[in-house]
Amino acid sequence: MGKALFLHGAHDARVAPFNLREGQPGEVLLEVAAVGLCGSDLHYYKDGGIGSAKILKPFVPGHEFAGYLAEDLPARGLSRGDLVAVDPNHACGHCDHCRSGHPNLCPNVRFIGAPPYDGAMTERIWVPEELIVPLTPRFTPEEAVMLEPLGVAIHAVDLAKPRLLERVALVGCGPIGLLILQVLKAAGAGEILAVDPQAHRRDLAAKLGAARTGASVAEIREWTHGEGCPLVLEATNSPDGFRDAVLAARIGGRIVLVGIPDGDTYTLPAAEARRRGLKIKFARRMGEVYPRAIELVATGKVDVNALISHRFTLDEAPEAFRLHAEDTPGMVKSIIFPNDKSQGRRS
Repeated sequence: MGKALFLHGAHDARVAPFNLREGQPGEVLLEVAAVGLCGSDLHYYKDGGIGSAKILKPFVPGHEFAGYLAEDLPARGLSRGDLVAVDPNHACGHCDHCRSGHPNLCPNVRFIGAPPYDGAMTERIWVPEELIVPLTPRFTPEEAVMLEPLGVAIHAVDLAKPRLLERVALVGCGPIGLLILQVLKAAGAGEILAVDPQAHRRDLAAKLGAARTGASVAEIREWTHGEGCPLVLEATNSPDGFRDAVLAARIGGRIVLVGIPDGDTYTLPAAEARRRGLKIKFARRMGEVYPRAIELVATGKVDVNALISHRFTLDEAPEAFRLHAEDTPGMVKSIIFPNDKSQGRRS
């Protein structure tokens, strides 16, 4: 018998014994090498659910993960012990959305780490072989974990379609925002104006290429002489995120909303958005982006290691959730190592 981190409800995370289920045809067993604590995991922890995906019984979170193969996969050119990443989005492949190239919008998805489907904050996990993402030997477990959130950032920038040297406002400098910042740079965006209430995240945004950083959207208005930016990407957990993105946008501008607000509700004065005639898109998960994510990390165009601020063992995972939920200064991205106690030293 192994163990896992279970979420029982809002602010209730516990490590307890875990009986690994039997594998199904087409599944592969992985020893979990590392798993990231994502913003959506925090929403399950803080709110007890996200929209219709509610915690109705204890479940194991964790969808950003990498693992070591427990068996050979000769058809894939993979051997036992190889490190692989995993795309957690197990779409049905048959609905209109999947068939039109949008598996991230599949209403029949079985998403690893979203209730009721257990995730990877445990020692071993069965995953469908089709979700396995091969890696070159140069990748570390931490880098492999970060491919999933990087994929979310790539999808958001794909939706945004930044123009060459276009000025962009970035609202929110958490892990997804900081990855979006780097992908925007790689995509040829111009001056990036980034805001976040936490000073350590603003400092990191500046190191990763933001032209200016500030604590609130009011500073973006000041820097642009009240005009705003033609393109805004929002990656916060705030109910005010939509409002702030609108306030950062110029007349006729475009907005891509990536963040999930606490409480699953936005606050938005309608006139501000309507009178600007804005074009607004919502980002959800990602499409087929892993090859580009791997290339961006392998070539050094995106530095995922710079975002990793803390490391925890599985036994320490409840504390990791608590610290992130309380917005503890210094926290950016935490990685949990279910099988290696030596990794549980906070950075």
